[in-house]
Amino acid sequence: TAIAITEQPVSVSVPVGYSFTLRCRAQGRTSLQYQWFCQYQSDCRLIPGATNQDLPIIAEQTQLYTCRVNDLHRNAVFSDWVKVEVHQCVARGLPPQLWQGEPVIVLNPSEQRVEVGQPLQLQCAAMGVPAPSYQWYRNGNLLEQQKRRRLWITHTKVSDSGTYLCCASNRHGEHWTNAVNVHIGGGEILPPAEHFQLFHLLFVLATGKIALLVGNNRYQHHPNLMAPVRDVFELSRLLKHLGFQVVSLLD
Repeated sequence: TAIAITEQPVSVSVPVGYSFTLRCRAQGRTSLQYQWFCQYQSDCRLIPGATNQDLPIIAEQTQLYTCRVNDLHRNAVFSDWVKVEVHQCVARGLPPQLWQGEPVIVLNPSEQRVEVGQPLQLQCAAMGVPAPSYQWYRNGNLLEQQKRRRLWITHTKVSDSGTYLCCASNRHGEHWTNAVNVHIGGGEILPPAEHFQLFHLLFVLATGKIALLVGNNRYQHHPNLMAPVRDVFELSRLLKHLGFQVVSLLD
């Protein structure tokens, strides 16, 4: 209780070679001293010379970091352990030149076809400062328990079929992965029959058969809406069945 950490360091997810700073702030009854430690593959070690409140880092490999704060009476506390996730292979042009730490998707999930009862795994990844949090959706519906980079269903059911995507977010904003279809069982999932009539005219009249779908669910002066997101997923799947090239955008 003699020392209180007032600002904890935060986890980040960055490309290799990226320069940034971990910060730790504390208050105490006497002057305070700082010492940073890192851990890689269970090897915890003191970082020589890292005795300031700020720790400058050039990202080289994924590691954990913590800061020890002690006073003149030998009281000491440690900050939270934070993860510096380093992406070794990042596409050219990422992150953007004027990157402010907003989420940038670096790994999209891929389409899956699995048998009933077999496990399903979807993966995504995003860079961000601080490190993004994740939330998965199926057919536009939030999946309460799926809040990690990897979506994992141990024993799939037919009802797990659908269109999946993940939202990566931090305090700077959010970014969505590509939407992918997941087929559970042997048969192909077809769109409801009544929807074919709705788009039959589009199919007949369209020559280039290219569709641009834009779903907005974030408004400055209106509560967020989920229906536009579901509509984009369903219309995209239906139009693809009708032979369209589809570009789907959210927000």
